[in-house]
Amino acid sequence: MRKHVIRLIVIAVILLAVLVFWLTRPDRAQLSEQAVTGRTPQLSQARKQSIPTVRIAEPTGWATGQTPTAPAGLQVQAFAKGLDHPRWLYRLANGDVLVAETNSPPREGGGITGWFMKLFMGKAGAGGPSANRITLLRDADGDGVAEGRSVLLSGLNSPFGMAVLGDRLYVANTDALVRYPFRVGQTRITAPAETVVALPGGGNHWARNVVADPDGKSLYVSVGSASNIAENGLEIERNRAAIWQVDPVRKTFRLYATGVRNANGMAFEPRTRDLWAVVNERDMIGSDMPPDYMTKVEFGGIYGWPWHYWGGYIDDRVQPQRPDLREYVARPDYALGAHVAPLGLAFTSDMRLGERFGNGAVIGLHGSWNRVPPSGYKVVYVPFAANGFPAPNAKPVDLLSGFLSPDGKEARGRPVGVIADRTGAMLVADDVGNVIWRVSQPLAAR
Repeated sequence: MRKHVIRLIVIAVILLAVLVFWLTRPDRAQLSEQAVTGRTPQLSQARKQSIPTVRIAEPTGWATGQTPTAPAGLQVQAFAKGLDHPRWLYRLANGDVLVAETNSPPREGGGITGWFMKLFMGKAGAGGPSANRITLLRDADGDGVAEGRSVLLSGLNSPFGMAVLGDRLYVANTDALVRYPFRVGQTRITAPAETVVALPGGGNHWARNVVADPDGKSLYVSVGSASNIAENGLEIERNRAAIWQVDPVRKTFRLYATGVRNANGMAFEPRTRDLWAVVNERDMIGSDMPPDYMTKVEFGGIYGWPWHYWGGYIDDRVQPQRPDLREYVARPDYALGAHVAPLGLAFTSDMRLGERFGNGAVIGLHGSWNRVPPSGYKVVYVPFAANGFPAPNAKPVDLLSGFLSPDGKEARGRPVGVIADRTGAMLVADDVGNVIWRVSQPLAAR
């Protein structure tokens, strides 16, 4: 019995030593965050890791009177405070704003893997129970602050994306796209949910977004992978790592694009009406690789996951390989940096932020958990050309920063969804600060 106890103590000491070594010897970036951005990012050799680099900024929230930082000529104020993990935003035709207050469903898996996942997500401010509701915010007097607040829907299952099509409000729960009878102006929905299509729920990437096609005939739903690189087998990845095209009349779907590891933000470019998405790429090949990206999504497009990344680079950790797919893998249109975790996406055609930010995309970079030094933790602007693609040689421009402390150890907030309000100001959901920020021009500049 005594030998058994000694053996357990020795094992515990060894595991603790390994943990300390891992936490103090991370893979460090050899390239700047900005170098791994743009239409032709600087790419380096993959540095495979058996244990991931982990560097999570401690969530602290904002001190009284403190706000993020916008460029000169723009001002920042809180549109709404005191929310519970606000992740996604949707503006209604009358100017009301819907916010999904949500979080991951309970994570499955025990043992060391499950313990680490719960530990790290909790440290990042994402480990609490989900509020599972959609709240309606109303700024009736137009002062840039929502004085009206009501629970539109409750009892949901980790909801994320929202879209109005006809007289229905569509909500993307983690496990189903559902809809409700809805008229703009109402502040509470009591009707039961109608399931449009079931979705594979949960997993490492649980959030499901939904956007309506401009022609009103289709809905597009993003479904992230259950794992990093299909390490738990491809069977559980069936119909995942994909963007679905849903027919809301027939209540059917087809896979519109595949190999998309984890798309969150989706939006239609206003000139071409093409669908664009921002995508979180894979982990554990170093702090510099691969780039997260923004891309036009083509029907039938194959974007490589899990076998390939960035248009055909081979991930030899995935077995068996699929060399037959490599020539068909689409190269993304624009790199956003390694591990920046892009979530929000909106085009500035509906925003009035001045000529400098007049034609492009804004992206909410939630921020890295596995890069040293940290990357993301800001909202960036990418200028577009007249052809509906990012301008040649354009690099991301910081549009809202200050979420991360100067030493990178504390996160005052983490940006997620981005939209325009009815006046053309930009709204940003901050799921650590529990605030929705409003970025606008001063009245004299409009």
